[in-house]
Amino acid sequence: MTAPINLNQARKARAKAQAKATAAENRVKFGRTKAEKSLADARRDKASRDLDASKRDED
Repeated sequence: MTAPINLNQARKARAKAQAKATAAENRVKFGRTKAEKSLADARRDKASRDLDASKRDED
């Protein structure tokens, strides 16, 4: 005969494992390091400056 299991604990453990899996997927999907974010910001700022510098002044 097998040992009885607590269904409440099993349900909570399964939910916790699923939440961890979802969190791991979200880290891969949405997560960027601070360095990556700052590099993207710097590139966006430079592109904006370059675009503004190449505009012609029309009077």
